[in-house]
Amino acid sequence: MIRRCAALTLAALLWTLAGPGQAQAAGYRYWSFWERTGDRWTYATQGPSTARPSDGDVQGFRFAVSADSADASRPRGTASFAAICATTPPHDGGKRVALVIDFGTAADAPSGETPPRPRTVCARVPEDASTAEALAAVAKPLRYDANALLCAISGYPKTGCGEQVTARSTGPAPAGKPEQDEGPSLGLYAGGALIAVLAGAAVWQSRRRGHA
Repeated sequence: MIRRCAALTLAALLWTLAGPGQAQAAGYRYWSFWERTGDRWTYATQGPSTARPSDGDVQGFRFAVSADSADASRPRGTASFAAICATTPPHDGGKRVALVIDFGTAADAPSGETPPRPRTVCARVPEDASTAEALAAVAKPLRYDANALLCAISGYPKTGCGEQVTARSTGPAPAGKPEQDEGPSLGLYAGGALIAVLAGAAVWQSRRRGHA
């Protein structure tokens, strides 16, 4: 009886220890929207259709696969209003918005598509223009879905819109979150302890038979 219980428990233990390595994590392939303050990107708190940037603002878009805003990939490269809008003079009744458009990497691209090179552009638009209007002025064609979700910038990607993508949780750490060696996990210690208990039970059973 003890041997049978030990075998079942050990099988359950091995399944548990192997399970996390096979776990699947869902992400979404989409354009994320960012605002730049100084030298840092922050995830925008509102959508581009409602955001109203001021003259001199820098805003960015990044196409990538991510689970949520916590691990979303930021636009790459340096970005300053002075550099992006250096050749775009101000004008009365309007504003200039510096845009960073990062089409992402080949790893995040839909099947059969190649991401264009990242680009920066200065949009000169009316004072009350939204970020979406600034983007439309310099990066057409744009594509939206029925829920007004931004699906494509400059025609990329050709198809799809915020679709779910499944990836192994054991893959590389999200951008900006380097992997760390944290030593043996709690599960490994617990597994070792349980194996020791099972080994002790087997020894006890063997000795019991010897004395029978």
